[in-house]
Amino acid sequence: MGYKQLSFLLFILFALASCTYTLKVKDGDMAVDRKQYSVAEKLLKKEYDKEKSRVAKGQKAFLLGKTYQALNESDKSMQWFQTAYDNGYGVDALKELAYAQKRAEQYKEAMMTFKDLGLEIGSPYEYRREMAACQIALGWKEINQQQQEYQVTPLDFNSNRADYAPTLFKNNQLVFTSDRTGSTGDDEYKWTGNDFSDLYVVDLNSESVSNFDMVINTPDNEGTVTFSSDYQEMYFTRCYGGKKEDSYCKIMKSEFSSGAWGVPQALDLFEEGDINYGHPSLSSDGQYLYFSCNHPDGWGGYDIYVCKRLPSGEWSVPELMGRSINTIGDEKFPFIDKDTLYFSSDFHPGMGGLDIFRTFKLNNGSWGPAFNLKPPINSGGDDFSYTIDYSAPKKDPKVIHSGYFSSTRLEGLGGDDIYKYEKRSIPPPPPPPVAENIPPVEEQYKLILEGYVLEKIYESENDPNSRVLGRKPLPASQVVITFRGTQDTIQLGEDGFFTMELDEESDYQFIASKEEYLTNQEFFTTKGIGRNPDMKVQTFEVEIVLDKIFFDKEIELENIYYDFDESFIRDDAKPTLDELAKNLELNPDIRIQLGSHTDCRGRDNYNLELSQRRAQSAVDYLIQAGIDPNRLLAKGYGEGAPAVECICSRCSEEQHQENRRTTFKIIE
Repeated sequence: MGYKQLSFLLFILFALASCTYTLKVKDGDMAVDRKQYSVAEKLLKKEYDKEKSRVAKGQKAFLLGKTYQALNESDKSMQWFQTAYDNGYGVDALKELAYAQKRAEQYKEAMMTFKDLGLEIGSPYEYRREMAACQIALGWKEINQQQQEYQVTPLDFNSNRADYAPTLFKNNQLVFTSDRTGSTGDDEYKWTGNDFSDLYVVDLNSESVSNFDMVINTPDNEGTVTFSSDYQEMYFTRCYGGKKEDSYCKIMKSEFSSGAWGVPQALDLFEEGDINYGHPSLSSDGQYLYFSCNHPDGWGGYDIYVCKRLPSGEWSVPELMGRSINTIGDEKFPFIDKDTLYFSSDFHPGMGGLDIFRTFKLNNGSWGPAFNLKPPINSGGDDFSYTIDYSAPKKDPKVIHSGYFSSTRLEGLGGDDIYKYEKRSIPPPPPPPVAENIPPVEEQYKLILEGYVLEKIYESENDPNSRVLGRKPLPASQVVITFRGTQDTIQLGEDGFFTMELDEESDYQFIASKEEYLTNQEFFTTKGIGRNPDMKVQTFEVEIVLDKIFFDKEIELENIYYDFDESFIRDDAKPTLDELAKNLELNPDIRIQLGSHTDCRGRDNYNLELSQRRAQSAVDYLIQAGIDPNRLLAKGYGEGAPAVECICSRCSEEQHQENRRTTFKIIE
């Protein structure tokens, strides 16, 4: 999961790790960098014991905390994060400790740590949501067992490895994903020290487990499968190894014909490069395919999309699902059950990592608010891959239906385990007393937006290239709100906060500004947010972050790379330059310099000329995007102003990469 074994949540990390697992590591730092956590554990312990200085011990302790976090050993990870903090590692160790405490369901301790963390970075605002979520989770855990809607039991076929993503199969069988011993491929996956993941099938009568199909399983990672209702068609995730540009996860399709599954083919009609796709879920009528991916045009992180089967049998262009489902966090593992969608999220208010939520389609075709399934379905760990088995026998008349899900909760056997649940009918709470002679008040549906204007907290206050520790409210800013052709301007107070009631089915633009800061904008839409009779008032949030203006100071642009000895703008650089173009449009009074730096290899004059061409290419791209050429200046620095000072013949490849960079600075 997010910090655990092979749950296909950090797709690209797993795929990249599969490229490098055969390389011999030299120390614990390198093992962590290459995601070889089972190797890192032993190396880092020895290195920690040998270190003499407090600073070095803090660094090794932090890496041990990250290692045990990835190996799903919560107690050890918390111990080492605390040790790292005690040895002066700083706010990163405190932050990891707080989240580890939350995942371990130590909610009171987590609230105190989040509070200390906010005070240490100078912004109690930054972790207010986490503190509120911990308080809510405490309340959910205190619900009387007799009032709980679900009863949960682990399944006996779980191993001490990762077992997850159960899916119903014919003849009372489940297909699931596992990295247990015996998976396809000869090599150990050194993230966990286990095998690579494959699809397995378990007979629920005998609980015997076998490899699903040798045509489907390969030396790559396979998982998270969905079947058509007649079991003649299947879709699943495959994460590839190999070269970096190929190391992404795709949705594969296979058809059952003549008694065998066909060779899987990637659904490449709508899959773009550099994007991870996974967790397919097919509707019972076979007409809709839901999945998750990390497309840059989404709401943030991984989002859930849906596409419709066309008359030709192909799939339509995917449609991003609405704000009642997707957030700036990760939404994954969708499961569609008629008009109800179950999915997992780490941003909707929850108990720890991923929680399982449900939403349902309203009469107008939109989706209602996400409802947390609460404990015992959800826990401090990652809870995901919810599925329903309507065919299961009901031995108790109170059972509505049963099914399965996956979890990394602490009491499990392996990193991920599969659980069976029974959803039971519980008596409704008694109605509140009605005062005599007072007519009932008819409640109105409301959509409330809470907005915040924020600024970044830099590790070094006057260095915009230093690490961002968090955000804090920006006082006395202005927000211009545009919707339905009208504009409204509001002045904010010291708390940087505003609230407003929204119209249904409307788009909103928010432009925030303040002197000495760059103007920025955010958007919000109420389209697709339907009325929910169980939640007449729905509250949403928007954050607008303003960057302080640092005149004549170079700021590095991330993800601007060039091919060797070339100066043209690569496709992976365009999103960063597009974002810069938007900022320039919002701030028409500023003028900037685009700078390019090379590493120290090559002749001085050649590097100077190459860097000038690269800087000019970035300027030309912005001009084509509509920016006035008079506002742009190209400057090539060659190798004359390195970010990292090192003797050229002894510079590491990482140091060379840091020195090859593109920057901008505001010159007036």
